[in-house]
Amino acid sequence: MINGAHVIMYSRSAEADRAFFRDVLKWPQVDVGGGWLIFGMPPAEVAVHPEDSSASNDSHELYLMCDDIAAFASSMAERGVECSTVHEAPWGRLVHITLPGGGKLGVYQPRHARPPVWAAEGLDRGQ
Repeated sequence: MINGAHVIMYSRSAEADRAFFRDVLKWPQVDVGGGWLIFGMPPAEVAVHPEDSSASNDSHELYLMCDDIAAFASSMAERGVECSTVHEAPWGRLVHITLPGGGKLGVYQPRHARPPVWAAEGLDRGQ
């Protein structure tokens, strides 16, 4: 049954963005050949939002989460990473960072409850 999720990010500068995740965020990775890195991720969660019937039904977004958005933004600034000002929302405190490839990535400090971590041998997932 399901034992994980694989997120794909498209980039106009994939090598630079891979280096960002490896060198700046320091995410663990494996090289599956020719410098093609796959990164381990922190625990994740999925929220399903309603979609306007006239819009595409296959769009997805990726946000990273942190415990302290001010400390995160400060850390990014120290590393020369462009970061937006903090936006206050009912569900959390949000910033966007600009990846080397030019794409934006949202990072937020959630105010909402978090689900339990789904370990491979942990929760009963209705298998």
